[in-house]
Amino acid sequence: MLVLTLTGCVDGVKGSGKTMSLCHAVHYCSKQGWLVLHIPDAHLWVKNCKELLPSSYHASRFDQPIQASNWLRNFRTTNEHFLSKIKLRQRYVWTKRESTEEGRPLGELVDMGVSRVKSSSDVVGAVLKELRLQAGGTEGGFRLAVAVDGVNGLWGRTTLKKEDKSPVAPEELTLVHNLRKMINNDWCGGAVIATLSQTGSLYAPSSAYLPQELLGEEGFDSMDPFIPVPVSLYSEKEFESCYLYYLDRHWLQHPHSQTEEGKKELIFLSNRNPSVLERLCAFL
Repeated sequence: MLVLTLTGCVDGVKGSGKTMSLCHAVHYCSKQGWLVLHIPDAHLWVKNCKELLPSSYHASRFDQPIQASNWLRNFRTTNEHFLSKIKLRQRYVWTKRESTEEGRPLGELVDMGVSRVKSSSDVVGAVLKELRLQAGGTEGGFRLAVAVDGVNGLWGRTTLKKEDKSPVAPEELTLVHNLRKMINNDWCGGAVIATLSQTGSLYAPSSAYLPQELLGEEGFDSMDPFIPVPVSLYSEKEFESCYLYYLDRHWLQHPHSQTEEGKKELIFLSNRNPSVLERLCAFL
């Protein structure tokens, strides 16, 4: 069965559980036999980069070899059982002496990117290209789940600087350039699941949480059309369930916290925000 590409965008106020909702979706896809392409935090690709090098493939772009090699290592661990089955559809040349031939396993390409850190950014681009081309195919096909936490980090501004101290635009980063192609709704055989995040977001108002506010006009137009999935604060039943769980796990040990008045106080202090409630009940 061919699965069309659907884009779901998870939004909600800070601390409502967007990342955990994404993790649940990723876990479900993995259990159903999908290949998972997971970006745990897109904001880390546009700030605090330890090593930024001019791209050997495209003169106007910049490579991030450390981030790329770390991502390839995690991708290999998550999808190890797929890497020997997926075969490359084209030949990739890295240097005058090094190349990866057509028909070789995808795992060989990933291993090359992990061991040859300098080429890791271009290897990520090649891996994403192969996945985009082969997802949902009839011969040895697979379903692909692209999961990006903090997808709004792919648009806007970065903290990275060029040698002349001018800012680096997101589209000038090799990793961001290639990941944006996976967000486009021009391939089939899977789904794109993304969250919008204020945490780690650069130059965005702290009160912003709606797609238009966090993505900006360019990002919103790039992702449109998508299915918005709002993540709300705890309902009364959800709060009660979490409260009873904390009691069972002995997180709430003060006698007052185990009374009805204590529970009402936790509701007032947390406003049923999952993250705030967790911090209030956490150990010191």
